[in-house]
Amino acid sequence: MTLDLSYLGLVNLGQVYRNLSPAQLYEESIRRHEGHMAAHGPLIVHTGTYTGRSPNDKFIVKDAATAEKVWWGKVNRPFEPARFEALRHRQLAYLQGCDLFVQDVYIGTDPEYRLPVRIITEKAWHSLFAQNMFVRITDRKELENFKPRFTIINTPSMHAVKEIDGTNSEAFILINFDKNMGLIGGTHYAGETKKSVFSVLNYLLPQAGVLPMHCSANIGKQGDVAVFFGLSGTGKTTLSADPNRKLIGDDEHGWSDNGVFNFEGGCYAKVINLSAEAEPEIYATTRRFGTVLENVAFDLQTREINLADGTRAENTRASYPIDFIPNHEPSGRGGQPKNVVFLTADAFGVFPPISKLTPAQAAYHFISGYTAKVAGTERGVKEPTPNFSACFGAPFMPLHPGVYAKLLSEKIARTGARCWMVNTGWTGGPYGTGSRMKIAYTRAMLNAALDGKLDKVATVTHPVLGLEVPRECPGVPAEVLDPRATWKDKEAYDKQANHLAKLFNDNFEQFKSGVTQDVLAAAPRVQQAVGAAR
Repeated sequence: MTLDLSYLGLVNLGQVYRNLSPAQLYEESIRRHEGHMAAHGPLIVHTGTYTGRSPNDKFIVKDAATAEKVWWGKVNRPFEPARFEALRHRQLAYLQGCDLFVQDVYIGTDPEYRLPVRIITEKAWHSLFAQNMFVRITDRKELENFKPRFTIINTPSMHAVKEIDGTNSEAFILINFDKNMGLIGGTHYAGETKKSVFSVLNYLLPQAGVLPMHCSANIGKQGDVAVFFGLSGTGKTTLSADPNRKLIGDDEHGWSDNGVFNFEGGCYAKVINLSAEAEPEIYATTRRFGTVLENVAFDLQTREINLADGTRAENTRASYPIDFIPNHEPSGRGGQPKNVVFLTADAFGVFPPISKLTPAQAAYHFISGYTAKVAGTERGVKEPTPNFSACFGAPFMPLHPGVYAKLLSEKIARTGARCWMVNTGWTGGPYGTGSRMKIAYTRAMLNAALDGKLDKVATVTHPVLGLEVPRECPGVPAEVLDPRATWKDKEAYDKQANHLAKLFNDNFEQFKSGVTQDVLAAAPRVQQAVGAAR
């Protein structure tokens, strides 16, 4: 299928390959020495220096339209229109004589809100990644008549010159809403394409009354939809892949008046130390033709992969179509959510393993986007580090977090969705003293919440967090539910709870001007004497 790209200024090109099949993209990738085919069929690629996102190299073009809408700051850095045009023309010159790969895809499974996007790459494997991750168009006539509303041009081998281009390094991720265009270069990490598209929808959809969400979603046998918010390491992908519930999607969704819909057509799972016993469905995808494995180690002779080897990166990834997961929802859509779940891996050991939230508390914790990272023990540091990421996806949210929180509150109020906080982190003490919450307990609590078995259970109010903690849960020992009771040193727990409350309050100072009083009142409160939950 031929395609003239001169309308973008792309001229004097080599061969333009449009919407190739996975098998064709494998052939091109291997022929061009971009990757290797491993045992059982996946394509293995290495991303070089950049094995993850480069947030300091992402910019949004500041113009008349975006100047007053975008929440400018450390996350959303402004870029001058003139500099964008200059870098774009350097990219056009760079691509003369090059072969290009084009994927025409939809972002969004709901026809009312989907965004037609054309993704142009200089690497064949990046084109396969795009085909895996987004909603593939299978109708040939539809592809022939495809008209993109947004275009991304990805040239990983082209480096910016920061002194000339106004970037922070050789890598650049630029979004221009006036031109409906994104430019990426200097990094081979394919996740930049995925998250650039996500950022675009996070800017456009709220203006149509749709809440974009960095979450996974699944649907039960009774048609009940649950959404799971959580940062990396909190169990979002694992917990949403439930054999008793169909997976709608594992990372990015919209919540409209029609219900929940997946932005993507694939999954992008972390696979370091992945095991067949713990996560059989995801593990199986690492042994399939069509999966792209980033930075995964393998034996050059046998081509067997080694998911426990983090030599190249700890952030090893698998990109695969969602239909590689047997128990998925083919439409990529569901009704209005019945349950909204916030996941945190609290390494301070303060949060209860499960608790109920009021709508105001849900908005507060949504804006806070809390989890805790385990500190670098190689230097003897044993204290956990808080990680607050607004709306559980700050790097991808161009608007003020209050905009997304207001939409969330309105939709919860309209649907009556139940809200839960689930702590998949530490119990019995902080990291280094306590232990990680057993996954079997987390699944039991989550299943009880989604099945309505906790609706009428008596609760106690956490004195610092203000959350309602169930006194009992099927399949979970009662003493596990009260975090303070699991600590040998109760005074140490009280001190830690107050410390965490202060961290929350300090972080929320930046959002105060954009939220309502009831949301402000939902903040944790530092207590002189904490004591047991009441």
